[in-house]
Amino acid sequence: MSSPAFPEDSHTAKLIRKTKESPFVPVGLAGCAAVVAYGLYRMKHRGNTKMSVHLIHMRVGAQGFVVGAMTVGVLYSMYREYFAKSRE
Repeated sequence: MSSPAFPEDSHTAKLIRKTKESPFVPVGLAGCAAVVAYGLYRMKHRGNTKMSVHLIHMRVGAQGFVVGAMTVGVLYSMYREYFAKSRE
């Protein structure tokens, strides 16, 4: 099972620990879910736009949000690793 050096974490504790290590992953996932939810909501009121074009716009929006969150996360981790350590 588990050794005393590595006690078993609950799912909540593991999620909190992982969120502290890389805080922009949940932000990216939440943003992606928000873009998809908004796109599904707007699907009824898309007007004359074809379904395929609407879905492509949803995909591009969701991917853009996730890539943006990943970029900010990488910049944040680089700042923490290189600039914050040099000041200490």
